[in-house]
Amino acid sequence: MNTRLLATIIVLSGFLTIGRAQTNSSAALTGPELFTAALQHVVSVFEPAADGSARTFTAGWKLDEAKGLPKAAAQAHGELKISGSNSIRASFQVEKTELTIARHQNELWIHVPAKQFGVVGKSGVPRFKTAPEKLDTSRLEPLKFPIAREQLALLPFLCDIKLLEETQLDGISCRVISARPKPEAVQALKLPTGTLTLSLRATDSMPLGLRWTNVGGTDVFVRLLNPQFIPGMEEGAWKIPVREGDRIETTALSHLTRAIPVILSSLNQQIPTLGPATGERKLLAVEGKGRLELIDGTRVLHLEGSPEEMGFQQGVLLKKSVRDLVERVLYGVGVGSSFEKGRWFFGEIEEAQRRIHPFIDPRYLREMDSLAMATKLDREEVRLANFFPELFHCSGFAISGDSTVSGTLYHGRILDYLRGIGLEQNAVVMVFKPDQGHAWVNVGYAGFVGSVTAMNEKKVAIGEMGGRGEGNWDGKPMAQLVREVMEKAGTLEEAVDIMKNSPRTCEYYYVISDGKTKRAVGIAATPTTFETIWPGQSHARLPHALKDVVLMSAGDRYETLAKRVKESYGKLDTTGARDLMKSPVCMGSNIHSVLFAPETLEFWVANADSKNVASHARYTHYNLAELLKPTTAGATPSASQP
Repeated sequence: MNTRLLATIIVLSGFLTIGRAQTNSSAALTGPELFTAALQHVVSVFEPAADGSARTFTAGWKLDEAKGLPKAAAQAHGELKISGSNSIRASFQVEKTELTIARHQNELWIHVPAKQFGVVGKSGVPRFKTAPEKLDTSRLEPLKFPIAREQLALLPFLCDIKLLEETQLDGISCRVISARPKPEAVQALKLPTGTLTLSLRATDSMPLGLRWTNVGGTDVFVRLLNPQFIPGMEEGAWKIPVREGDRIETTALSHLTRAIPVILSSLNQQIPTLGPATGERKLLAVEGKGRLELIDGTRVLHLEGSPEEMGFQQGVLLKKSVRDLVERVLYGVGVGSSFEKGRWFFGEIEEAQRRIHPFIDPRYLREMDSLAMATKLDREEVRLANFFPELFHCSGFAISGDSTVSGTLYHGRILDYLRGIGLEQNAVVMVFKPDQGHAWVNVGYAGFVGSVTAMNEKKVAIGEMGGRGEGNWDGKPMAQLVREVMEKAGTLEEAVDIMKNSPRTCEYYYVISDGKTKRAVGIAATPTTFETIWPGQSHARLPHALKDVVLMSAGDRYETLAKRVKESYGKLDTTGARDLMKSPVCMGSNIHSVLFAPETLEFWVANADSKNVASHARYTHYNLAELLKPTTAGATPSASQP
């Protein structure tokens, strides 16, 4: 993810260093004239030499300053090669990780030597294994500067340009200018807001250094090393290198081209912090029996009817959010994680889909397909995105009896997983009223029909924690097994029975509670084993046995959670139970935290924002019984909502 941002910076700096040689010294040029000279370098990179022959620009690069970027970016370096409008190759060395990204003609490839892994994106290949008839038709546009040559002369007039003190880079004298787009330029040309500072070689105005700063705290300086033109490289030099033992995957070109903007956008996303709760409840839109509400600034989606009806309702009412989440899950996190793991995401998740498919309730597939139709997404994309929760990890607990004030049962659930990838802004509380089974509430994300955090009208609540065993896919998907418990279990015993007797995947842990009996249980399950941990019981990995308490976590987080419960034993109320989930029990990846009070069907939900992990953000109070009541006031015409 961070490498892609570096790619943008380095490629831009490379563009700014390329152009026709300037034979005259830049000493007499004004700031706007120097800026114009640099822009001419940019345009000429995509043009052949003066005699029409092919040429390749090449330069080393080094990231000298990286404020606002991850620490790993400091001192990153690599090489850049560009030839005309159809070929570019950039290599990156970040700490011990080496990565090369290249485009040649209509192919795009990425290679990670240390992982012996690479992927080549091409058009004309199937986008999905389950739909071989859907061939990729993507075409890469020619490389070009986004502003036409005739408009370049206007840019100096649209920027505030200043001459700064001269400097030296690697012993070479440079003139320095800064350029800040004026507000009208930002709006008209969609330029980023910030200040670009260029260090230009005094002899010919060639940029040797680029600095970008903005009010958000970003301060990035890239230095170019030995920029020069060489004769055009042979065709083979632009192909992905293949060494003995390398695994090179071929995939749809669009899988890679869609990933790049998603990954870059996730680096600068801002999620506002919720203000104080006011109790405001507003109906936003309706679709059939479904509706979308805003409660204290949070979205609550009501779905009712058959699988087809509920899928369509969600697709219409949350169309933008569903599409955004699918993009981020599949093409952001999925594709992006491939190069860290050294395994192609689509290959793995499609293999998991093949093995899981025989165990899926057809009703859930029908709901996914209806959702896809309403959002105009491919059916395959929605199905694949719905397997993503299989990777979630977390902590959970249930406290009752002597451990709480008045013996109230509280069930806490902490979801720790990849904060910042785009799940948080697509968070939604979903109330399901299926035509078969119990009504229930799902604390989840737009586009998901399964669940990892839920409570039903029979006062049964559940939260999941992921473990190991990735690859053991011959069973029901975890998120859909949780949903099955919600729709079919009316008691704690029925919930345990469903979990125990269902074919399962991987390794997962659960806390299940029942408000009718004030009882709870912890479950440790793999495809072949099933263990229960009841209140007051210990386990080899959960040594603290406390009366009326179930604690499920790991390592230091478990120890802290147990310590907090012991210190507040007998005094825990709603506030105290929520405080149990604060850091370090929650991790830096904590994207949502939920406290259920199943006896009264109350629950409190907190979602992470740009400043806070979920357990430190504002909690919103809901009551499932109230949410299940019909409402008609304030309805608006059916419309897609964010």
